Amino acid sequence: EVFLPSLNQSDPRNRDSLDVSVIIVSYNTCEMTLTCIDSVFRETQQHSLGTIVVDNASNDDSAQAIGKKFPLVRLIASKENLGFAAGNNLAARGAQGKYLLLLNPDTVVLNGAIDRLVDFAERHPEGGIFGGRTLFGDGSLNPTSCWRAPSAWGLTCRALGISGLARNSPLFNYDSYGGWARDTMQPVGIVSGCFLLIRRDLWNALGGFDESFFMYGEDWDLCLRARKLGTECLLCPAAEIIHYGGASETVRADKIVRLFRSQSLLFHKHWGRVQAALLVALLHLWAISACLTGSVSRYLGRSGASDGGRVWLEVLRRRGEWRGQGET
Repeated sequence: EVFLPSLNQSDPRNRDSLDVSVIIVSYNTCEMTLTCIDSVFRETQQHSLGTIVVDNASNDDSAQAIGKKFPLVRLIASKENLGFAAGNNLAARGAQGKYLLLLNPDTVVLNGAIDRLVDFAERHPEGGIFGGRTLFGDGSLNPTSCWRAPSAWGLTCRALGISGLARNSPLFNYDSYGGWARDTMQPVGIVSGCFLLIRRDLWNALGGFDESFFMYGEDWDLCLRARKLGTECLLCPAAEIIHYGGASETVRADKIVRLFRSQSLLFHKHWGRVQAALLVALLHLWAISACLTGSVSRYLGRSGASDGGRVWLEVLRRRGEWRGQGET
């Protein structure tokens, strides 16, 4: 069940045709979500917009606080946690914008970023999905705004810990575009769903997110399917936001298990059986390597090593939850 109030027609930005519909899916991030919405309205002055928030059954009174502070926002208060993919799909069905902007609640829009991203999309008709430059709260680069499509080489480097040791290497941190500060425009493999602009006609052609992905991986799947249709995923360096990351999921082992499950599903969906099995095996190697590293660090008395080792040991113990995803 959802509560779906009508749009307040006194808002001049609520029209039959909007430039962009901003969609935010929140879960127990009340204060961050309020800050995010405030930044959307404050920093978007050049393009007409409508904002839709799906609250996934938060228990921190998020829905009530959002409805009270932002009566012009279209609020969908779900009675259950629909997940990220289904939540966005639900909101998109009622969206009116030429573009849809998917925005995480743990973000802050900076310096007209939405206006800049829409302008960029208008100048680049070859693109269908667009992302921007994300920063941590201290203003340093958060490189997770985009990725290459998954590869055996990239996963091998990550599994062996090479990527972490050579973060600025385009060879050894391959999947993360190591060494690129996201300060130039270029096509990318994957645009993160934390700040993802998509043409509405492309969204409709793709059928939105695949709801087999409850959380994590749905944005990767969307971009891979878009590229199969011949459209580019482009990054606009002038559109900047703060993205804190991980605000709605704080148990690290659960987060890694969800991530691995989504990656396994992605591999089986987009690659052949043999290649998918290889990529899943590399996830397993990653977990084993991280667990061994944690054990060595604990032996050497490094701070935090015990917790890290226990987290990865739990991930290994729960491998049945992620290794076989997508197999028939």
